[in-house]
Amino acid sequence: MGLTSRALEYATVLAALVCVGLAVWVWPRLARRGPMAVLGRLGVIGATQLTILTAFAVAVNTNFDFYGSWGELLGHVDKAPAEVTALGRSGVHSTVGAVRGGLVQPAGPQGLDRVKGIPHGPAAQAGRVESVKIVGRRSRAVNPAFVYLPPQYFQKQFHRQRFPVMVAISGYPGGIMNLAQYLQVPQTADRLLRAGGIQPTVIVMVRPTIAPPRDTECVNVPGGPQAETFFSKDLPEALKRSYRVGHDPSAWGALGYSSGGTCALQLALRHPGVYTSAAALSADYRISDDLTTGSLFGSGPGAARRQREHDLIWRLDHLPVPRVSVLAASSRSGEKDYVDTMKFLHAVKSPMTSARIILPRGSHHFTTWQREIAPAMRWMSGQLTFPQDTMPSPHRRPTTQAANRPHP
Repeated sequence: MGLTSRALEYATVLAALVCVGLAVWVWPRLARRGPMAVLGRLGVIGATQLTILTAFAVAVNTNFDFYGSWGELLGHVDKAPAEVTALGRSGVHSTVGAVRGGLVQPAGPQGLDRVKGIPHGPAAQAGRVESVKIVGRRSRAVNPAFVYLPPQYFQKQFHRQRFPVMVAISGYPGGIMNLAQYLQVPQTADRLLRAGGIQPTVIVMVRPTIAPPRDTECVNVPGGPQAETFFSKDLPEALKRSYRVGHDPSAWGALGYSSGGTCALQLALRHPGVYTSAAALSADYRISDDLTTGSLFGSGPGAARRQREHDLIWRLDHLPVPRVSVLAASSRSGEKDYVDTMKFLHAVKSPMTSARIILPRGSHHFTTWQREIAPAMRWMSGQLTFPQDTMPSPHRRPTTQAANRPHP
């Protein structure tokens, strides 16, 4: 049974119920004096508590995707390969189902089979959501992901077209299942696209940590996980090699909720040559150590400087302002980040531009973020350029604007 399978969840719940029933049945027989009876009672209590806690832990993990597999739970994770799979001679990028041993590899369902409302039908009419794992060539991280491909991606008139990209990042703890099941990113994208609210866009759903259960906060930890490298270099490289996505920074944006929103803002302000827009729902504007992160910035004289540079309000006051667009969402009542959100927005200055979603009342919860995700995606779609450029023809030299544009 998979760690996130419903079968395992039901089995642990059944085991807990059986243990409770057996405890009720045998307890009168153990209600006597003597060491054996005492040990029996302790054993019954221990077994019952253990099965109940196990059922609870499995149910929470199944619904929030803290650990995606038994290997991940036990610390046995994949190691990134040292080499990159080359493109075919034609230069045409295939979908991930045909890529083996590359930087984007097919994965099992990863819970996608439990998500309701995912578009179904012929890919050219409904699009497709792929379950993959993304391999970081530099960070040596292997991260699960869902990739939404719009119907246009499979249509003949767009067969050489590169598409803009939204990188959707979940909060911590949690994972990609939260983006698909609770925030409903692919379902919202499908609905907006059919209504003309967004342009055709590839959406990549990832979690913010690359070393679970540690919260890496999109930071390069000295001597530890290189999360910032994964998001700023490995992820774009992997997607560009495996999908028809834009190579120009104007094609790339990041959005997220909670710590995923923090990550999106960090990426845009620290790497404007990669991400030119960011949308953050209930984000923090500075990163600090806590029990889940451990020491993110190391020690020594450089630690304070590294932490200060991840304070976004400080960056806007003391460092050159990048030419990016940001959207920040919060609530006047019910969100503890409202004051910092307004400080951040007031600190924005040219050439950076900003937008906001401020609800009168909300909470740090999916009920609030579901109200904000559709307008945030519409806003971001307006920041990204489409059409981007086209794939070179296998039979002739490219004649589009892509021929003269340098690619990273």
